[in-house]
Amino acid sequence: MMGFALKTLRHRKAAFVAAFVTLLCAAALVTGCGMLLETGLRGGVAPERYAGTPVVVAGDQYVHQTVVKKQGKEKHKAKQIAERRWIPASLADELRRLPGVRKVVTEVTFPVHEEGGRESLGHGWDSAALTPFTLAAGRAPEADDEVVVDAASGRHVGSRFEAQTPAGPGTYRVVGVTRQRLRSQGTLFFSPAQAVRLAGRPGLVTALGVFPHVDVSRIERSGEVLAYAGEERGKAEFFDAEQARIKLISLGGALGGTALLVAVLVVVGTFALSVQQRQREIALLRAVAATPKQLRKLLGGEALLVAAVASVCGAGAGLGVGFWLRSKFVELGAMPEQLKLVVSPFPAAAAVLATLVAAWAAARLSARRAVRIRPVEALGEAALPTARLPWPRLLAGVLVMAGATTLTLVLSTLTTEAASGPLTMVTALLWTVAVSVLSPLVVRAAVALLGVVLRTSRTSGYLAAANLRVRARRLASVVAPLTLMIGLTCTILFVPTTMGHAARAEAAAGNRADFVLGPHVPSVSAARLRERTGVEAVTEVLHTSVRVGLTKYGAQGVTPQGLARTSDLGVTSGSLGRLGPDTIAVSENAADRLNVAVGAEVSLTLGDGTPVRLRVVAVYARGLGFGELTLDHGLMARHMDDPTGTLLVAAPELSRTDVAAAVPGASVLDRAQAVETAAPDAEVNYVAMGLIIAFTAIAVVNTLAMSITDRSRELALLRLVGATRRQVLRMLRLETLTALVIAAALGTTLSVITLTAFSKGMTGAAPYIPPATCAAVFAAAAGLALVATGLPARVALRQHPAETVAGGE
Repeated sequence: MMGFALKTLRHRKAAFVAAFVTLLCAAALVTGCGMLLETGLRGGVAPERYAGTPVVVAGDQYVHQTVVKKQGKEKHKAKQIAERRWIPASLADELRRLPGVRKVVTEVTFPVHEEGGRESLGHGWDSAALTPFTLAAGRAPEADDEVVVDAASGRHVGSRFEAQTPAGPGTYRVVGVTRQRLRSQGTLFFSPAQAVRLAGRPGLVTALGVFPHVDVSRIERSGEVLAYAGEERGKAEFFDAEQARIKLISLGGALGGTALLVAVLVVVGTFALSVQQRQREIALLRAVAATPKQLRKLLGGEALLVAAVASVCGAGAGLGVGFWLRSKFVELGAMPEQLKLVVSPFPAAAAVLATLVAAWAAARLSARRAVRIRPVEALGEAALPTARLPWPRLLAGVLVMAGATTLTLVLSTLTTEAASGPLTMVTALLWTVAVSVLSPLVVRAAVALLGVVLRTSRTSGYLAAANLRVRARRLASVVAPLTLMIGLTCTILFVPTTMGHAARAEAAAGNRADFVLGPHVPSVSAARLRERTGVEAVTEVLHTSVRVGLTKYGAQGVTPQGLARTSDLGVTSGSLGRLGPDTIAVSENAADRLNVAVGAEVSLTLGDGTPVRLRVVAVYARGLGFGELTLDHGLMARHMDDPTGTLLVAAPELSRTDVAAAVPGASVLDRAQAVETAAPDAEVNYVAMGLIIAFTAIAVVNTLAMSITDRSRELALLRLVGATRRQVLRMLRLETLTALVIAAALGTTLSVITLTAFSKGMTGAAPYIPPATCAAVFAAAAGLALVATGLPARVALRQHPAETVAGGE
């Protein structure tokens, strides 16, 4: 049957070109997502600063937990912590006593915010040997205000500059410039004693370099200290890259799974329309003794031939998609530059296999009824499609709708983004599948209502209404991808707006500060500002994440003094006045998840891996605006890499200029800008899911182009019986606008159902759908559909009607 399949491909180029484009895009999308997933699973980071160090001893960046399963089986789990884990400096002496160790170099690392916006990492000059750094000019730093800068700084010996460190602002003089520069990080060297003071962690270091390469595993302690060698040294240096790698696993898996589900929906729809257009051909083959088995082989062979070429081309294009995604993620800060994309044949091979299977299954599924019914019945349906929906399809639609309803109910009970995020997309997709399966029924009901409006236009409207009434299945094939595009777009766009709006509303209701200063203000500057006449209260705020068990919670650290004057967290029980180094306040959501109340104790792991046990002194309502957990600022600052943060200032009698002058180098914002509530991952999700939206848009164009191209003989006949070219084009536009109205109603409905369930669980309020954005989605869909209708229609009408009719089907 393959030879016969090749011949049909040559004579039905338009339909198979549409299928080819759909399959190519599907393969490209799956390949690009697969590359992200593989990078998360197998990606690594080469060391830069530790490139000259054979063995690096540093903190274990994971919190560990052993879970006892059934029958006494134990399972070890580990989750990454948010900050760098520091280790005791006394380990250096222990390492020096190990056999074969000739030298141990200690290092402290802390952030330095230089004037002009340059971000660097500060170290003691004694750790320059880890790279190694050598001097190109000048000498090593000795005094507290002396520094050595790297070759990339652009500074010279003798120059001075302002910089902000965890210990406060200062002016520093350049006494040396290194020959080397690191590609992804700025480097400043202070005197060893000054570096320890500025880091603010006496008795602790960030890493120890061991020379030469010897086995130091005896000093390793799980959950505390690990030894890194070879490429593993990059994990110790760039622990944020390890966080990004883990994030890529979930992002790549979720994006790849969603892309595959959407691809299957689109491919099934494309092949269903193709088979629908070939009903007469299939019926004639049945009439001349072709068996159902032979027809299934023919259609499956056609699908495999198209998919084989499309999948290979799409896999090649998918490499470009993967690199483009990586570049955007790096640009958005979701992925560090040091984490390189893993390129291997596995994602491409998986995409080719998935595309072949999807195409073959779609072709067989779409042709199931067409090849089974009797030839005479098939010829009758080809001439006048039946209005009856086959009972297996009706049953499948009801079952899918029941599944979508169940998922919607489950989604409405979820209160964490980690759980609700993936389920939101699955729920929207399942509603879309239900609509696609039952679309002929929905479309016929909609056409019965909209036909009344269409017939008010005497010629074009009447023809459009008649076409839509008789060819409801064809209209359903157009409505399905439009519904998918509109529904997914609205869901993807309005999940972040719903969360952001709820967070902004809570922040606005709870914000009492007159100004906010930031973004990197040290505690010494806050102390000076408190002494300023006219300042009523200054609240220092830090943000990080902590672990309760293995579960991550967003946390803020605040100074309790004067907190009631700058913030109102909506306390429902207890009092924030008792917040201190050994206490904690929790949001209502966190209290429910942790099953705690005022007076209970919570064991948690701070950002740098330090375990603490804190007593709950307050429960508050505004967790979205102010974080799930609230800790004492001093406690949190001691366990963060960068303890500089923002200041909430209550100073009603001072002007913006007065406040700015009191803290040089800090930016002063207005009260409305006091709390940053934008979802940090929203832009990443927009980029990732934007590809899926683009894919559905291509499916819409393909479907409309296939539908119009297949009607070239019908359009020619209309011309021959007296319809003008303008009337025919207007008829087609009215048909497309009808499909758009139906799809917009269906897509918006399923999106609102999904968003309402999501919002109920996450915010307890209605979803926030900006009218302007919603209107832009509808306008973009309308523009795309009308262009996809108009261009092929004009091409079809370009030929003389008599020639088109004479050419047959």
